[in-house]
Amino acid sequence: MTSVLRRGLLCAALLLSLSACDRGGGAEAATSAKPAPKQAVTHQTPSELGEIRVTEIASGLEHPWAVALLPDGGFLVTERPGRLRRVAADGAISAPIGNVPQVWAKGQGGLLDVVLAPDFAASKRIYLSYAEPGPDGSAGTAVAIATLGDSALSEVKVIYQQQPKLVGPNHFGSRLAFDKSGHIFITQGERQQRMASQELDKLQGKLVRLNLDGSVPADNPFVGRKEARPEIWSYGHRNMQSLAIDPRTGTVWEAEHGPRGGDEINLPQPGKNYGWPIVTHGIDYSGLKISEAEGKEKPGMEAPYHVWEVSPALSGMAFLVEQPASEWNNSLFLGALADGSLIRLTLEGDKIVKEERLLKPLGWRIRDVRVSADGKVYVLTDEDEGKLLRLDPPAAK
Repeated sequence: MTSVLRRGLLCAALLLSLSACDRGGGAEAATSAKPAPKQAVTHQTPSELGEIRVTEIASGLEHPWAVALLPDGGFLVTERPGRLRRVAADGAISAPIGNVPQVWAKGQGGLLDVVLAPDFAASKRIYLSYAEPGPDGSAGTAVAIATLGDSALSEVKVIYQQQPKLVGPNHFGSRLAFDKSGHIFITQGERQQRMASQELDKLQGKLVRLNLDGSVPADNPFVGRKEARPEIWSYGHRNMQSLAIDPRTGTVWEAEHGPRGGDEINLPQPGKNYGWPIVTHGIDYSGLKISEAEGKEKPGMEAPYHVWEVSPALSGMAFLVEQPASEWNNSLFLGALADGSLIRLTLEGDKIVKEERLLKPLGWRIRDVRVSADGKVYVLTDEDEGKLLRLDPPAAK
């Protein structure tokens, strides 16, 4: 063997070794704790009301899907592959919290929303939504309640399971929100079985309302009807990834993905039909008409409260209200994935009077948005190396 060939083989072996080390490091990073950044990265980005200061609290999160704000100033963050992590106020990221339910992490499925129970300060309970595996490669949206410990969950109980479970990788929803009367609302998708949204014996494409323990409220609109699931609050929805309850009025707001065009906001009322796929402002991704669609409106079906003819791809929703000192008071925020922005809708009561798109110069897909009690806005970016951001509103003029 010549010396040149020996050197070539040694170099190749060294490169393979380094490549293996890189792969091992990536796997370790996914399962271990990550230290706080030595210095927070900040950005200045324009808005109609002045410069916004954007602070990167944490980075290196794998497709983070939802963030919950903890009373101690820290955060809980879900990563779609199935990990739940604590993020400290200084940006340190914990190792994955143990005993999270098994998730079906394919396509759009995985670990999805996380919210604190209304009595979290006393109970330490949280709610998680996720894609739950079923038989023969099927899956469906599910919700579990658990007690949050320092490093693991305990008393994990599944309180909701979408039925029937279906095969396919997309349209699971799913966001969670509480009203002030002891109910939890659960958004879902129709699992790309379009007409399932119209079939009341199925839970796909439905907004569900349950009691906090998962039981069915006696006053749900379809209780007692043999052909309908009693969990259903409203139906005819496509893929709802945004949900919030207006703290001023208690009104439920949800936003959902249209197909190619036709993303919409609805204020769902009990028992009402919101039309998908019979009524839509969108078309198929192929460019053809949705085969079941009959137009943009139809008697007996509710028109969207607000619609985008070009889809920003909405995910996450939060109100910033009752903050008179904030330049963003009376705003509704929505994350936009395809548009790479944070949408701010200015409200007068329930009326949407103006739209502004924030963060576009930074070029990030925005997956979730939450607002703290002091009016700070927190955002997750949907990336392989996703970020948790804090937005400080423009200074008052």
